[in-house]
Amino acid sequence: MDANQIRFAIFISVFLLMLGLESVIQRHPTVDSKKRRLKINLALTGIDILVVRIFFGAAAMGAAQFAGEKGWGLFNYLEWPEGLETLLAVVILDLMIYIQHVVLHMIPFFWRFHVVHHSDLDLDVSSGLRFHPIEILASMFYKIGLVFALGPSPVAVLIFEAVLNGMAQFSHSNITLPQSLDRLLRYVIVTPDMHRIHHSVEKMETNSNFGFNLSIWDRALGTYIHDASKPQPRIIIGVNAFRTPEEVTLKNLLMMPFRKVPESYSLSPEKK
Repeated sequence: MDANQIRFAIFISVFLLMLGLESVIQRHPTVDSKKRRLKINLALTGIDILVVRIFFGAAAMGAAQFAGEKGWGLFNYLEWPEGLETLLAVVILDLMIYIQHVVLHMIPFFWRFHVVHHSDLDLDVSSGLRFHPIEILASMFYKIGLVFALGPSPVAVLIFEAVLNGMAQFSHSNITLPQSLDRLLRYVIVTPDMHRIHHSVEKMETNSNFGFNLSIWDRALGTYIHDASKPQPRIIIGVNAFRTPEEVTLKNLLMMPFRKVPESYSLSPEKK
């Protein structure tokens, strides 16, 4: 199997597992049609994949191979053991994705695109794939820059992207974990209950729990909230600007950043 086949196999396995678990251990009641949302979120994912293919081809893994051939990046100068470099690459890239996520909330122009992700009226495994194509392009450009700067191996990039994609699906999933297990896992990784707080309509909660994979960044950098203001099953998911299914159709999601300025959830100081 080549890298793309491995990534797809991991993606589809995690997706189907979480989708199945959501049907038997659902954590949060749904307010919108799951079938309708799945169609929209998967269609948006298909558009994202096509756009990345057109503009970037092999994307981050291709960038890692190119950087290795040219000797670019920190790890290509250090020549540390491959295992150590892989571990450091995964951890550093995860930190940089956390920072990117904070910036998406900090700058109103970026929030206009990221709000597509937050406008989902429910939260489940498909929400982890719901991003505007322009945000995906910008994210890939950012990731390729990181790869050129770090110089990780293609294998390290494959591992990072597979872990990030799988964890994004897990952390967005609508599943119930025993409280003791959730509390234990949160010391290391982002759990569904932890990330569901991030998708609350409450601004303070939206601007918390930014991690997709490792939870340590939120804890270390002061953006961690353990409990929402409401019990988990009563958290209102989404943003206040878009509260009906008609406002979040596929067409409207694609046009959302250009049509309407949603209420600010920005971390930047508000104008008086």
